[in-house]
Amino acid sequence: MLEVTAEELKRRLDSKEELFIIDVRECWEYDEVNLGVTNIPLGELPQHLSELPSKNTEIIVHCQSGRRSGQAQKYLTRQGFSNVATLKGGLDAYLEL
Repeated sequence: MLEVTAEELKRRLDSKEELFIIDVRECWEYDEVNLGVTNIPLGELPQHLSELPSKNTEIIVHCQSGRRSGQAQKYLTRQGFSNVATLKGGLDAYLEL
């Protein structure tokens, strides 16, 4: 399972690296606090596959703590996406920085 630490993600975002990040939390959670990334709730992911980049592009998925993003990572990998990482510790870890 590929993981990105909160520190690494912050460094990459601060350096303005072009990243494709999916927040798989529910819309109401996203509305409360977010990183300004694409919001696709976990349950809606199958309907949005056509909106994702090519299957070999790096995709980082995150949720609040890491559980749902792990499920999203497994699902995307089964759909043929080869470079999917999760944010270790989720948004909780990122917000602690």
